[in-house]
Amino acid sequence: MTDVTARRQDTDRFYALLDELAERVGGPRRLYQCSAASGWPPHGVYFFFQDGETRADGARPRVVRVGTHALTATSRTTLWTRLAQHRGQISGTNPGGGNQRGSIFRRHVGYALLASGDWPSEIAQSWPKTHVTARQRQAESPLELAVTALIAAMPLLWLDVPDRDIRRKIEANSIALLSRRIGGIDPPSPTWLGLHAANDKVRSSGLWNSNHVDDEYDPAFLDDMDVCVTSHRQSSLP
Repeated sequence: MTDVTARRQDTDRFYALLDELAERVGGPRRLYQCSAASGWPPHGVYFFFQDGETRADGARPRVVRVGTHALTATSRTTLWTRLAQHRGQISGTNPGGGNQRGSIFRRHVGYALLASGDWPSEIAQSWPKTHVTARQRQAESPLELAVTALIAAMPLLWLDVPDRDIRRKIEANSIALLSRRIGGIDPPSPTWLGLHAANDKVRSSGLWNSNHVDDEYDPAFLDDMDVCVTSHRQSSLP
């Protein structure tokens, strides 16, 4: 069996597991539909899709980001709090706002929007900075709103994975399997927004990820993923 054939079979198995997961949770959700009270497991791995992005066959949705949370012993971040950081605010005092300095996903998307649209130069100057003034944060608000609108509309699947080491393994190997930088078989569409990202690893991997995109994957992670999918409880999300 060639490496390409093995990778294709492993990729097909990966997506078959996501299909099974989708059946268990009632299909993908979009974050603008969800809240903290939507019945999330405490810990997990999440898989984002994006409208218009399909696998090479043109028929099946393509994963565009994989992520997890709480990979250190001291972290108390839950699955929902991490997803909420990516999504931004839907209501409250700043509806649609967000903080890209707390989410590398938001930062990647913001850079791509900056490169593909007509935005004030003040935003382009402050977006890369770690620390900004309150005035600069306010000036960035239109871009944060656009980032929230895009991420909150992305279809999402989530997998209940209580064990920290297994979460790390599934996240890292899923990214490595899918990354175009090291042989991933499903290319992004010519119009994928990520092709405008500032980070070359995002542009060339076809994923809104920059970590693990140059790693070799271990196909054994699919067995761990299979166990987690099989044990994933039926979702109570609306």
